[in-house]
Amino acid sequence: MPVQVIMPQLGESVVEGTLTKWLKAPGDHVDEFEPLLEINTDKVDTEVPSPATGTLTEILAPEGATVRAGALLAIIETAGEVSPAKPQPAVAPAIIPPAAPPLAAAPAATPAAPVAGRDRALGFISPVVAKIAGEHGVDLFQVPGTGQGGRITKKDILAYLENRPPAPAVPAQAQAVTSAPASLPAAPTAPELPGEILPLNPVRRATADHMVMSKHTSPHVTTIMEVDLSRVIAHRQNNKDAFARDGVNLTFTAYFISAAVAALKAYPLVNSSWSEAGILLHREINIGMATSLGEAGLIVPVIKNADGLSLLGLARQVNDLANRARARQLKPDEVKGGTFTITNHGISGSLFATPIINQPQCAILGVGIIQKRVVVIEDAIAIRPMAYLGLTFDHRILDGAIADYFLGKIVDTLQKWS
Repeated sequence: MPVQVIMPQLGESVVEGTLTKWLKAPGDHVDEFEPLLEINTDKVDTEVPSPATGTLTEILAPEGATVRAGALLAIIETAGEVSPAKPQPAVAPAIIPPAAPPLAAAPAATPAAPVAGRDRALGFISPVVAKIAGEHGVDLFQVPGTGQGGRITKKDILAYLENRPPAPAVPAQAQAVTSAPASLPAAPTAPELPGEILPLNPVRRATADHMVMSKHTSPHVTTIMEVDLSRVIAHRQNNKDAFARDGVNLTFTAYFISAAVAALKAYPLVNSSWSEAGILLHREINIGMATSLGEAGLIVPVIKNADGLSLLGLARQVNDLANRARARQLKPDEVKGGTFTITNHGISGSLFATPIINQPQCAILGVGIIQKRVVVIEDAIAIRPMAYLGLTFDHRILDGAIADYFLGKIVDTLQKWS
């Protein structure tokens, strides 16, 4: 008898994933609980086990397809009477094709009608928004989105249409030219250059989509300050052996997270997100820590309720999440729910940077390399371990003064560490 393989709900807030690899082929024998396929959700790879012992007779969702929880993925025939007819899928898996980039050579052309669903650059597009955009020839990249994660809502596109200036009248001569495109010389094409194509893995594609969406969503502004880490380095030197006895590596990241928590408590507006109804202040302080996976890309595991953890607790969480991230052992829910993100780009030698906001958050802190530099302290020249801190923030939510007060609180906390 046939057994359906259903796309599972891989976390409380995980509603879809990308099918990255089938571990079995049609005709293969599978045992119950044996890994059957791999699903990627928010850069986390998860193996889906077989629900029964039998033969995999049909695969209904190809590799690369994006499928929602509850979608039918495959059929397994168990021992017993063989079903005379193929069962029909209860839910068709959603396959999302790559979004076609706009043609830079023809900015005045009417944009192609958008398709409802998840667009790689714009995020989710509802059928209503797609219909309105198609009817009015709206380029959705020009529409500011105020929905969750920068999603474009019906209200957004109607407001855009209401405020959009009327299209300029086209002169008769121009109309004659556009009516006879065959008489125009062909646009020059870029010469093909030798090279090779590196296929996009799910992590790289998801990172690219999220970064493009973020830049289209928030007006990014970056402010940079310098911090003297003398007290932090002294404290770490005096306590790293004690932390090691508890099985914890005391990294600088734990200090930066602790200082960020203190600043988020002092300036809760930074612990927020933009929404249609107004600025959403988050009750929880959940800190995302950007973690490099090498050439595979970047992932941001989240320390939940960071304000309830001591320095030891933060360091333990940093160690655990970073190690499991690099070993591809994170769970989907462990990369969700962040309210503020820290990226320590200084570990690769960077002095300062202007990181992109991790939507739908308000801001992200970039930490540069720690270097001994000559500074002037009370009219005396001294050598101190210094670092640049860069705060990139959403200018819809924060003005420069509040952003500077917030970053100044982080600096003050680190410089007065005891």
